[in-house]
Amino acid sequence: SNCIVPKESLKIIAETVGISNISDELAQELASDVEYRIREVASEAIKFMHHSKHTKMTTEDVNNALRLRNIESLYGYATKNPLNFRRVAGTDLFYVDDKEYDFKEIINAPLPKCPRDITFTAHWLAIEGVQPAIPQNPPVVAQAPPLDQKRTNVTELPGAVVKNIVKHSLSNELQLYYETITNAVLGSNQELQDEGLKSLSTDPGVQQLLPYLVQFISDKVVLNLKKLQVLTSLMKAVRALLLNEHIHIEPYLHQLMPPVITCIVGKKLSAKQTEDHW
Repeated sequence: SNCIVPKESLKIIAETVGISNISDELAQELASDVEYRIREVASEAIKFMHHSKHTKMTTEDVNNALRLRNIESLYGYATKNPLNFRRVAGTDLFYVDDKEYDFKEIINAPLPKCPRDITFTAHWLAIEGVQPAIPQNPPVVAQAPPLDQKRTNVTELPGAVVKNIVKHSLSNELQLYYETITNAVLGSNQELQDEGLKSLSTDPGVQQLLPYLVQFISDKVVLNLKKLQVLTSLMKAVRALLLNEHIHIEPYLHQLMPPVITCIVGKKLSAKQTEDHW
């Protein structure tokens, strides 16, 4: 017989499960069927091996092939290391050469560290253009001043942390947008002003310009306390920014409050008495 599974092996396996006195013909038929099943599983395992992009078949490939055929997976052979088989002297029996472990060494070995649970934390990358000095942020490399530059008299406080200012550069497109919006808001053309305010209330790209727009509004309110028309346009710009649902304006509210409160409680915000700013 050319079967890869000898009929003698089938008889031995049958005796282990309580079946004895199997004829040679039945054992031969069972051996042929077992060979067919083994070749079928091996063929599927080879496909899994090729799809997994490795050249050596693993036990996981065989288990995947068994699952594909609705056969119970193998247990106890999940190691990725190749098994070392040894022959019993004087026989054709083989056994797996397992490593012997001393229970005393295992009991006295130090326990591994408990794995930490996965957690998520949030931190500020920059606040008002200044990077906080916290461990989560990369260290800021301070540039050394020129040798010929004179040191200014700065009072150094013990324990004070000097934070370097992070430069925020704008693209040419954003700079052009900023100039167009500010000119439209303060301009006399009502149609352009309405379009500018509409853009401030709907455009998500305003987020990058928020610090500049907030500073612009604060400066213009201080410089135009007697110009009611300018103050009205600036308050319309503030309202447009607050209506924009696509931007995160909360970090800048403390800068917007002074100019808004100034326009609310100011006793006289116009050059002429006939202009009623209330």
